[in-house]
Amino acid sequence: MKSTICSFYALLLCACTGAWAGPSSIHFHISMDQPATHTFQVKMECKNFSETSIDFKMPVWTPGYYQRLDFAQYVDQFQALDSKGKVLKWEKTNDNTWRVIPHPKRGIVLSYAVKTQRSFVATPYLDEERGYILPGGVFMYPNGHLNHPSKIQVHPHSAWKQVATGLEAVPKEAYTFMAPNFDVLYDSPLLVGNLEELPAFEVAGKKHRFIGLKLGQFDKVKFMSDLQKIVQAAADLVGDVPYKDYTFIAIGPGAGGIEHLNSTTFSFTGESLNSPQNRLRTLFFLAHEYFHHYNVKRIRPIELGPFNYDEGSRTNQLWISEGLTVYYEYLLLRRAGLCSDEELLEAFRNNIRAFEDKPGRLYQNLVQASYETWSDGPFGRRDDEVNKTISYYDKGPVVGWLFDLRIRYLTQNKKSLDDVMRTLYQEYYLKQQRGFTEAEFRQVCENIAGASLEAEFQYVNSVAELNYSKYLDYAGLNIDLEPKAVPGAWLGLTTRLAKDSTVVTAVEYDSPAWKAGLRRRNFILEVYNEPAKSFPFANMIKDQFAGDEIELIVLQGGEKRYLRFIMGKKKERSFQMSPQLNPGKLQQAIYEGWVNGKVSP
Repeated sequence: MKSTICSFYALLLCACTGAWAGPSSIHFHISMDQPATHTFQVKMECKNFSETSIDFKMPVWTPGYYQRLDFAQYVDQFQALDSKGKVLKWEKTNDNTWRVIPHPKRGIVLSYAVKTQRSFVATPYLDEERGYILPGGVFMYPNGHLNHPSKIQVHPHSAWKQVATGLEAVPKEAYTFMAPNFDVLYDSPLLVGNLEELPAFEVAGKKHRFIGLKLGQFDKVKFMSDLQKIVQAAADLVGDVPYKDYTFIAIGPGAGGIEHLNSTTFSFTGESLNSPQNRLRTLFFLAHEYFHHYNVKRIRPIELGPFNYDEGSRTNQLWISEGLTVYYEYLLLRRAGLCSDEELLEAFRNNIRAFEDKPGRLYQNLVQASYETWSDGPFGRRDDEVNKTISYYDKGPVVGWLFDLRIRYLTQNKKSLDDVMRTLYQEYYLKQQRGFTEAEFRQVCENIAGASLEAEFQYVNSVAELNYSKYLDYAGLNIDLEPKAVPGAWLGLTTRLAKDSTVVTAVEYDSPAWKAGLRRRNFILEVYNEPAKSFPFANMIKDQFAGDEIELIVLQGGEKRYLRFIMGKKKERSFQMSPQLNPGKLQQAIYEGWVNGKVSP
C-alpha cells in the first residue's frame, strides 16, 4: 500500500470517466448499537450509477483463509431505497447476490443486518467487549466495480473509544476511513473497542503500531523491542519495506491469525509471553503473520489476486505462501537474536516429526495439499478412517529448508533461498506487478542455483521420501533416523471420559488397535470383562507389557463388538539433529550463512 493516496485519486478518475455517470461514490456506515445481539447494522450509499440494474454481492470467503465461509447466510433485514427514501425493486438472484433496480436519477441506499456467530479472525464478530469488522463478511460490492473506491464510517458503541485498522484515515472525520478499491477494503479489518496501544517503533522510517483488546500483563517494552528486531530482520532479508505504516491488531484471546497488506489480525494474550516456551511460540507466530505481507501479499502465486470473491482462488502453490513463511518465521527469530541454534533446530525437528508421523505423507504431495485445502482444510482432513492428507504447514518448511541448503551447496554458499525470495519480489511484485506462475517459480529457483533442481521439485510434486541426511550434511549437520523402541507397551489409541463413557479420540495408523478394527468415536464398554467407564482407560492397561493380550467390548455404529489383540512395541525415529564434529570449510560456511542470512563473498 506504498502509494495508497495516489492510487485512490487515479481510481477515482477512472471511475468518473468510465461506466459510472458523473462523480460516483460509495459510502458505508457500520453501527453496533446493541452489541449483546451480536449484530452489525450496515448502510451502503451509492451515488451516480448508470446501470439499469445492479448486482450487489457478498464475498463467499476472505483472502488469507482458504475456506468457503458463505458470509451472505448471515445477512438479514435487507432493504433498498433511493436517495429520497422511496423503496426500490430488488430480488435475490442467488445465495450471495441482491439485484437492485435503481431510480435513473437518484442514488441507492442499501441497509441490512449482519448476524455474527463466532469470535475468530476469519469471521466478523460483535459482543459486549469488541466489534471485529472483517470487511469481506459485512460489506457488499457492486458487481463489476471492484476497483471503485469507498468510504467507511464506523459508528462505535457509545462506550467504546478506539478503532484499529490499516486503512487510511480521512482527515478531520472521526472513525472514517478510505479504501482505494474493494481488494484493499477486504484486506483491511477493523477492531473497535476500548483498546490498548503499545509504544510504536520505526523500521526504515515506517511506523509500526501494536494495538489490541485485553492484552494482559507482560513486559511490554521488551516485547515491542523483540517485535522491532523481527521486523528489521525481515526488512533486511527482502531489502524493502513496501507500506506507509503497519499495524499489529490483537483481537483478544483465542487462536489464529490472518495476514493483510499493511496489518495483521490475530488472537493474543500477553500472559503467553511469561514463560520461555510460550514466548518463543508467540514470537514465531507473529513473525509468521508479519512475513506474510511479503510472502503471499506481494510475493504471491498468480492465482492469489485479483481475487474471485464468488468462488475463491485456488492455487497449487500454497506450500510456497504458507510453508515457506513457516520456514522464514524460524529464521527471522534466529537472525533477530531471539532464539538459539538449538531452538531453531528443534523447531525444524518438530515440523519433520509432524510430517513423518502421519500416513498422509504416503498419499498426498504438496501441490495436491495446496490445491485441495478448500476441501481438506489447512491441516488436512481429520475424520477419514485413514488420513491420506498432509499439511503444507508441516512439509512445506522442511522442503523449503532442503531447497535452501541445495542452492547454497550448488553455489558454494554464494546464493540461497533468500535470493529466490528477493528475485520474486523485485521481478514480479515491483517490476511486473503480478504474481508468478509455477513454471516461473521453478525457473527463478534454478536460475539462482545455476543448475537443475529436478530432485528437489520431486519432493513438491510427488510423495518421494525426503533424504534428510544428504541435505543436512551440506550444512555439517547429523540427523538421527534410527528407529528406537519407545518404553512401555503400545496399543496405539487415546481415549477420554465423556458423560461416564470411555470414548476413543484417536487411533494410530497401523497400530495394534488399528489392526484390530478400533476407530475414532468408538466407545469402549469393557476391558477384561470390567466396565471401562468407572475410571480412565489408560489406568486399566498401564501395567501391560508388549505381547500381552487385551480383550475389549466396544460399541461401533450402535453395535457391540468383541475385540481381542496383542499389545505391541512401538518404534520411533527421533529426528534429533546435531552439528558434526569436524565439518569442512564449505559446510561451516553454509551453516553460518543459513543461520545468519549471509552468503560467501
